[in-house]
Amino acid sequence: MKTGIFAVIALTLAAMMAQADEGKLSIELNKFETGEAGGCRAFFLFRNQTGNSFEEFEMSLAILDGDGVIDRLLSIDAAPLPVQRTVLKLFEIPEIDCSDISEVLLHDLPACKPQNENPVDCFPLLALDSKTTANLAQ
Repeated sequence: MKTGIFAVIALTLAAMMAQADEGKLSIELNKFETGEAGGCRAFFLFRNQTGNSFEEFEMSLAILDGDGVIDRLLSIDAAPLPVQRTVLKLFEIPEIDCSDISEVLLHDLPACKPQNENPVDCFPLLALDSKTTANLAQ
């Protein structure tokens, strides 16, 4: 009897977690590697569960060094982001070793436009995560 109750609770929690990701645009800083010309190459995974494809999606990032000081600002264009797809995008961060990056701060979204619609505020749609030693935050 108790096993059945635990199974129901586990399934309910799993369904709630899946619903939490629905409607979100997940951005994961998945991996760093040394770039060909030095610097650091960042691998981002975008998982678009919003119900809309995005024809414009530009991120303004602040790269913080090992002391937590802003090293540089980067503007990167991640569009297009098709609906219900996971997209891999690579971006070069010049003149800094990957091991010297402590945080990547998403401080602005200059362009966020669903396909065939007006631009929207995408910050409420975002879920950020990092599998690297650097934190990805907003």
